[in-house]
This record gives sequence, C-alpha cells and structure tokens, in this order.
Amino acid sequence: MMRYLAFAAAPLALLAQPATAQDFAITNATVATGDGSEPIQNATVLVRGGKIAAVGAGIAIPAGVPTHDGVGTWVTPGLVAAVTDIGLADVSGVQSSNDISASKARFNAALDVTPAINPVSQHILVARGNGITRAVVAPSPSNSIFAGQGAIIDTGADSEPVMKARAFQMVTLAERGADIAGGSRTASHVELRNALREARDFAEGRWSGEDNLLNRADAEALGPVVAGRQQLLVQAHRASDIRAVIALAQEFPRIKLVLVGATEGWLVADEIARAGIPVIAESLQSLPERFEQLAASQSNIGRMRAAGVKVTFNASSARFTHMFTQYVGNLVALSRMPGATGLSWGEAFATISSRPAAAMGMAGQIGELKAGAAGDVVVWDGDPLEVSSAPVRVFIDGIEQPLENHQTRLRDRYRDLDESDLPKAYDW
Repeated sequence: MMRYLAFAAAPLALLAQPATAQDFAITNATVATGDGSEPIQNATVLVRGGKIAAVGAGIAIPAGVPTHDGVGTWVTPGLVAAVTDIGLADVSGVQSSNDISASKARFNAALDVTPAINPVSQHILVARGNGITRAVVAPSPSNSIFAGQGAIIDTGADSEPVMKARAFQMVTLAERGADIAGGSRTASHVELRNALREARDFAEGRWSGEDNLLNRADAEALGPVVAGRQQLLVQAHRASDIRAVIALAQEFPRIKLVLVGATEGWLVADEIARAGIPVIAESLQSLPERFEQLAASQSNIGRMRAAGVKVTFNASSARFTHMFTQYVGNLVALSRMPGATGLSWGEAFATISSRPAAAMGMAGQIGELKAGAAGDVVVWDGDPLEVSSAPVRVFIDGIEQPLENHQTRLRDRYRDLDESDLPKAYDW
C-alpha cells in the first residue's frame, strides 16, 4: 500500500511547479485551424501571452520569439471533448472513486460536478496525451431525469481545471429518462415541463414550496435554465423525442437547448436545422442497441450536417479518448463510400474542435487556431485523423504540458523483456 500511495502522489508534484505562458512560433507545418476549413500547407502558428496571435502562411515572427521548425508535423488547436465524464471517476467500478452519478442523493438539478473533478485523474492525463485540452464534463442521471450541472474544464497539469463552473444543466428524455420518471415517456415529459414551470415560479417569486415537487435547491438551480443564462443539454435519440425537445423551445422561448445523442437525428434534420438547435451526436452507430435507435445510421452526422445542423461529436466515456480521432476520421472515410454521407476533413475535424466550443457558447475562445483564442496547440507526428498519428507536444494557454501518464509508463516499461524495468513490488 505504501508503494501505491507514493506512486499515486507523483502527479501532485507536477501541479506544484509554477508555469507561465510561453511566446513561441511553429513554422513550416501543416496547420488545421479547426474552423471547418481544409489544412494549410507550410504554415505558421504564433502564440503570445497564452493566446493565439496569428495563423497562416507567410506570418512574420517578431524578434526574440522562440521558433520551432514544424517540417513533417501537423499543428491543430487542442481538441474539445463534448459531454464526457473525464475527471469524475478514477475507477468506474469502484463506487468510492466514482462521482459520475448520485443515486442516493436528495438533490438532482442542484448537483454540481465542479468539486468532484480530480485534476490528477489518470483519465485527464491520458486525455491530454491524446490531444484533448478542453472537456465538457457532464454527470449522468440516476434517480431523476435531471443529472445536474456540468462544467467546462481544461486538462492542464495544474490544480485548477475548471474553466467554467455550472456551465449547463443535463437532463435525459431517452429511454433511461422514461424508466426513471415512472416507466413511460409520458412521465418523463411531464416531469420535465413541471420542473421548468416550478423553476420559473421560483424565479418570479410565486413558489410556495408546499405543493411543489421540486425541493428548494433544485428549483433554484433550474432558475438560470428557464432564464436562458444556463444551457439545457437534453439527451434524446428517437425522432419523436427530438421533436418534443424542439417543441420545448416554443413553451420556454428563453431556454438555450442543445441536443445530445440524436441517433435518429437524420430523420428530423431539417426540423433541427430550422430550430437552430446545436447537436452533440453519437458517431457511427449502425446497429441499434435500443428501440429508440431503430433508425441508427453511420451517416447520421453527415446527413444532419448536410441539412444545415450545427453538429458535433459526442466524446462520451473517458475510457475512449484514445479512439477520439479515429471515430472522427471514420466520418471522412464515409464521404468516400458509395451511398454513405460523411464529412470533409475540415468539417470532420471541426466536430472535435470549434463545433463543440460553439455549441457550449464559447466560439472563438477554444477549439480554434484564431487570433485571440486560447493558446491550446497540439503538434502531431502526422495527420491527426489517422490512427497511426499521435501528439508529440501539447500546449494549453501557451504552456507546454507533460504527456506522461500510466499508459505511457506501462508502454515504456514493457518495450523489452528487461526485468530490471519492473517495479520493486515484483521482487521476491
């Protein structure tokens, strides 16, 4: 046990090291800005004071700014993982280390993931090593359709990961929500609208607390949602459920809606586009796992984008960050398959960079190599959407980050059969 504690404490030493933003330039690289455009050859990225200063070909580099030759590399903005549980669990099967949901809580909408996010979680370290610099961290529902309030974080090696606390409220109208609410979609839809009405009454001073189903904390937490100050992320897959979410905006016009999941979104893509609701969609589901996904299609994201939907990719579990770019690369491959609908390289990359940032109200701030945006820069040894490519350098707010984590240490330990590389616990 002592050996384990000493090993687990090692990342804390990294957090104690002071770090300041670096001025630097990377030249002669293939640069993807993340805005949906195609990569730029032989381009330069200039970072000053922790922000992107300039991007493009023929950029003049000020005197004294350290310059790195990027020949043979690709440079992109840091990836943005949307709707994920990164930082909320160390080992999901061990409840004491799992804060993804709160099945025994007396509160629901009032739950806030912020104090539970662990900046030295190996999931955060691994995500950073995979080029993810920002994440939209969401709780999961348990005893209510309301899961609670999520946060936007960075994956930097410091003790303050939260960039924006209480950034959104998470609710589910999927099959899981129907089961929680009473075994039917009729119950989940009534519960959602009743909660929003009670929250509106609370905000307008008409809430007594005696005849209400919400407790005071949950009613207060939903106030920013009905006022349009906090986004409402609604998980829904079936086309009819998506239509119900669209109708929600008519009854509560101030609400800022974001659809999550949307497996059957392609069936109602024109309606979603007209409503102007961003979608954070699951990718490449061709076989339905549940009845609400009977119309699953690998072309779901491509078809929604073709209809004008502002669609991005759902990162989901922290366990799969190593496959993040692979899933998105498959969207490019679909564009070359007869009968399928995929995305161009630039559009596909945008689903994990600028599009999730825009969906969360942070367009131009993260997920994009654009003057004034955060200095989140990733240098890759090849095309980032190819499975053989990997990040070689990662900067967050202009600060270069360590890429070591459990996985890299295990890789290095077992590169050969030299038993002297094994930890002392293996000595007998």
